[in-house]
Amino acid sequence: MKGGKSKADTSKKADSRLSTKRKGVEKATKTAKKAKAGKDPNKPKRPPSAFFVFMEEFRKQFKEKNPNNKLVSVVGKAGGDKWKSLSEAEKAPYVAKANKLKSEYTKNIAAYNNKMSEGPHSRADEEEESDKSKSEVNDEDEEGSEEEEEEDE
Repeated sequence: MKGGKSKADTSKKADSRLSTKRKGVEKATKTAKKAKAGKDPNKPKRPPSAFFVFMEEFRKQFKEKNPNNKLVSVVGKAGGDKWKSLSEAEKAPYVAKANKLKSEYTKNIAAYNNKMSEGPHSRADEEEESDKSKSEVNDEDEEGSEEEEEEDE
């Protein structure tokens, strides 16, 4: 059979494909996944955008008009269409409220960051610990120098 592929040739290709897949799986299992840092429940939440400020009001209106609707996707789709159809002047109150919430958030996050930097792991505590460890090291050096003096005599 000229030009025809033998069964042995096709099985070798299949084996090579399988072996590369196995290597990829081994690599994925070998690399350790990094653990996520825990979220601080006291950290202020990010402010909603103008669209989400609009959606709060729109959801209430939509539920009043359509009390039988139980699908969140329908409400979201209708809200998105309504938001797109609004002019800049109609969006202005929502944008203003979003900007106000954002300015409050920046103040809160600045206060939060200051509080975190002054918390139990502040610089003053680290400096005290480092000074303490330096004095302990100096004490050990002094003891060692006394022993060396005795050996010299």
